[in-house]
Amino acid sequence: MHFDIIINNGLYFDGTGSDPHIAHIGVRDGRIAEVSESPLDEADCPRVIDASGKWVTPGFLDTHTHYDAEFLVAPSLSESVRHGVTTALVGSCSLSMICADAEDASDIFTRVETMPREKVLPILQQKKRWSSPREWVDMVKQQPLGPNLISFLGHSDLRVGVMGLMDATDRTVTPSEAQLKEMERVVTEAMDEGFLGLSTMRLKWDKIDGDRAWSRSLPSTYAPMSEIRRLNRIVRDWGRVHQGAPNAANPLKIFEYIGEALRHLRRPLKTTLISLLDLKGNKTVLPLGRLASKVVSLLGGSFRWQVLPTPFTVYADGIDVVFFEEFGAGEMALDLKDKVARDALLKDEAYRRKFRRFYGEKLSPRVWQRDFGDAIILDCPEPDLVGRDFASVAKERNIHVVDLFLDLVVAYGNQLRWYTTVGNHNEQRLCRTLNDDNILVTFSDAGAHIRNMAFYNLPLRFLKLVKTQQDRGQPMMSLGKAVWRLTGEQADWLGVDAGKIRPGDRADLVILDPAGFDQNLETVHWAEMEGFGQQRLVNRNPGLVGTVLINGRVAVDQGEVQPELGQQHGFGQFIPAR
Repeated sequence: MHFDIIINNGLYFDGTGSDPHIAHIGVRDGRIAEVSESPLDEADCPRVIDASGKWVTPGFLDTHTHYDAEFLVAPSLSESVRHGVTTALVGSCSLSMICADAEDASDIFTRVETMPREKVLPILQQKKRWSSPREWVDMVKQQPLGPNLISFLGHSDLRVGVMGLMDATDRTVTPSEAQLKEMERVVTEAMDEGFLGLSTMRLKWDKIDGDRAWSRSLPSTYAPMSEIRRLNRIVRDWGRVHQGAPNAANPLKIFEYIGEALRHLRRPLKTTLISLLDLKGNKTVLPLGRLASKVVSLLGGSFRWQVLPTPFTVYADGIDVVFFEEFGAGEMALDLKDKVARDALLKDEAYRRKFRRFYGEKLSPRVWQRDFGDAIILDCPEPDLVGRDFASVAKERNIHVVDLFLDLVVAYGNQLRWYTTVGNHNEQRLCRTLNDDNILVTFSDAGAHIRNMAFYNLPLRFLKLVKTQQDRGQPMMSLGKAVWRLTGEQADWLGVDAGKIRPGDRADLVILDPAGFDQNLETVHWAEMEGFGQQRLVNRNPGLVGTVLINGRVAVDQGEVQPELGQQHGFGQFIPAR
């Protein structure tokens, strides 16, 4: 029988962790039809690809994205597909767009994920005709998807859909028994439709947009743990996953999640938390996090930290960056929408004293290291400041660095652009963490924070790190294991049919040239965000990923995203949890 596509002489990784070997791969009817060490019959095959010197891997899974709105208007999700991602997970951080109405769904999403409300809200108002998991899945099946889609049900979304936005974010309001039963019914429906599980949020500095509940924390943070436990009983019974985010201001709150993971030892609740970072500002997070996960594992739990396999570099416009929400003075400024009112606050000496006090507290819990000496100015109307750190400029001007920063924000607003690396700055510690059995290599946040960061090529950064360590004679893991960590491991743990390219598997695969790893994969670029009419930070790595197949169809060819991706059916599909 003929093949639709033959891939010859590539270094073949099957996604199981096995060592790779040179093989010839035949694709037919969207599936891997044959893997052979001998050449295949090329008769009547319309496409033969020479993969000599290339790697052939399963398509990568990106298991932490926020494409929930974007795939409605740009279903190709090409910024991920161009880097080899063939399966994307939505519904993270309690923020699925399923149960809540259009305005509520927009308001609990846009400020947290730093997406423009004026872009997201009209999309939802135009497109949203669903209000249940079943209706959402039916809608997804009608979309000309680029990558495959998998999803969590978001607790904030669920809570708002059942209680309404104002009640769901009011600490004096507790859900009635009827409302709790309705939440249970919806979670059960979601599990029946193939959702991966439930995503929750306890991080209180993730805030709501819009005029009605402006600056309230996300609805999931108002729920008592008893409510989350009640919903998790259903998730546990189905053998599905709880994705959560502890309150970073109180690291001990992780024990809420550990308790959930271990509550019924007869059937552990699969639990994945966001995120294990080697923070500059809090050196206890990494060792305590790794210890906690080992303890859960020893006690029979199934626990995975999400780990970003690259330095966590964040870009900021003025004071508009989410980590300022973690301390009182920053929160006060970000709570003000009006620029005039905000500037008046930033000029106020009493406020500045408070900001300096928070900035100087070195022992309080934090994500940002609160060090303007470790923050580089990228753009500013004063060109002589570009490329310098705030601390050196402040010293030159003989003023406190906080006063310098606030003066520049008042003078230039978002024309002041800067960046800092918050964590994962020590390569040796990062390598050790990535070798931990209790982690998932993920946390790209693709589709969100569009001016703050770009990790669309996260899988490639991880593979480069592994290859670089190997080339140095200091291997951190085998290449087969590295590919498995991005593909088969995540698919198996989440319970979805993806991540492997053995005979009979869906033909979601990547052909990449390892010589392309020689470029800097951390570089960011600006590109048009399809369907939104604005620019965002992206990654561009020419010469690295040459071909991407999704369901046996060519989605990327010679490094170029194909025009039919996101326009025609037959590429990605909704993959239900098993």
